[in-house]
Amino acid sequence: MMAVEVTRRLFTVDEYYRMAAAGILHEDDRVELIEGEIVQMTAIGARHAAAVTRLNWAFISALGQRATVSPQNPLRLSQRSEPQPDVLLLKPRDDFYAAGHPGPADVLLLVEVMDSSAGYDRAVKLPLYARHGIPEVWLVDLEQERVEVYREPSAEGYRSSMTLRRGERQAPAAFPALALAVEDILGA
Repeated sequence: MMAVEVTRRLFTVDEYYRMAAAGILHEDDRVELIEGEIVQMTAIGARHAAAVTRLNWAFISALGQRATVSPQNPLRLSQRSEPQPDVLLLKPRDDFYAAGHPGPADVLLLVEVMDSSAGYDRAVKLPLYARHGIPEVWLVDLEQERVEVYREPSAEGYRSSMTLRRGERQAPAAFPALALAVEDILGA
C-alpha cells in the first residue's frame, strides 16, 4: 500500500476576506482564521455571553476613554491569523480602528472566555498570542471557575502565569488601579 501525503491549503487574511465578499463565508458564520486555517468557533452559550457582557461593562465603566473596549472583533496578528477574541482592551485611536483592524502593538489586554473551547484556547490560541507579543492574556475558565493570567510573551509562550479563584482580584498590567474580583467576571 502506498502512503499518501496530505497537504493543507492555507489561506491569507486577504483570501479569507475575498471568500466573505464572494459569499462563501457569511457575516453570521462563527469562524476565524488561525495560522491559515478557517476554524469554526463554538456557539456562544448564555454563561459565556454573560461573562463577556460583565467584562465589557466593567472595563467601559472604569476606563472611559483611556482604552477602547472591543468585544468579539477581529485582531490582525499576521497575514495568516485573525482571531476574534472575546474582549480586547486597545490603545485608544480617534478612528476607533476604522482604518484597519488592530494588531498586536495595539493590544493592552486580550480576554478569552472559555467553556467548551478551553483545550483549544490553551493549546492553540494562547501560544499564538505569545508568539505575536500580546502583552497580557486572561483566560476566563467558566467550567473550572477561575481566571488564568498570562504575561511576558515570548516565542516559546508566556513566561509568567497565575491562576485566580473566587475571592481574589486582578488588575490588567496596563491599568493597575483596576482590580476586578473573579466573582464579578464569573458571575454568581
